Amino acid sequence: MRIMLVGDVVGRAGRRAFRTITPRLRSERGIDVVIVNGENSAGGKGFTRKALDELYTGGADVVTSGNHVWDKKDVFEFIDDEPFLVRPANYPEGTPGKGYCIFPFKAANIAVLNLSGRSFMPPLDCPFQKADDILAEIAARADIVVVDFHAETTSEKLAMAYYLDGRADVVVGTHTHVQTADEQILPGGTAYITDLGMVGPRASILGVRTDLVIQKFRTGMPVRFEMAEGAAEYAAVIVDIERDGDRTAAIERVLLREED
Repeated sequence: MRIMLVGDVVGRAGRRAFRTITPRLRSERGIDVVIVNGENSAGGKGFTRKALDELYTGGADVVTSGNHVWDKKDVFEFIDDEPFLVRPANYPEGTPGKGYCIFPFKAANIAVLNLSGRSFMPPLDCPFQKADDILAEIAARADIVVVDFHAETTSEKLAMAYYLDGRADVVVGTHTHVQTADEQILPGGTAYITDLGMVGPRASILGVRTDLVIQKFRTGMPVRFEMAEGAAEYAAVIVDIERDGDRTAAIERVLLREED
């Protein structure tokens, strides 16, 4: 099975790149399932109905999120009704939405878990304990386990990856919008990368207009951030999973750039 995991989609430029590039990659590379982090898809923060539908139209099978999931109030109108939209599972009990989903593909059930880190992030419940709880809950139902760990620090992401090594098939980091070059298969067989990167405007600072970010750093004053426009980059990984084996077969980075 070939799964593509796509980095944080940022704003209008990111949505455009996702819906134009994803179908081509899906065809050319024989992608079976697409999982994308969409928490920045609506104006750089959060979800709207329109932004989420664009991701599905572009080829997303499962959409994950992170700390910006609640930034657009629209999300409360539909998050409980979306079977393949997930938010971090380590929010407290009673939070709207779900922290994992099981996506059926042919004869396989693919569990997609979303967790949020706690280093330099909102103080949610322990993601390590929550991962244990969910893995125990889905053990009899999931054939493949994929984890999107939305976290700030490399150390926390690596710790989660090694903690789940051999128990999850794939652990990817999201949140920083910068793709790392450390894709690997861990000793227990888990595919890992510290951060997928983003699908968003190339001439930007993490998707935001460069002049506004520079102004913020130079003056220390409040600045209203706006998303950059123009040609985008598209960052992802492609993971091959051999159902009959004990290990994930391969992980490959993808970094494409639209022409100006």
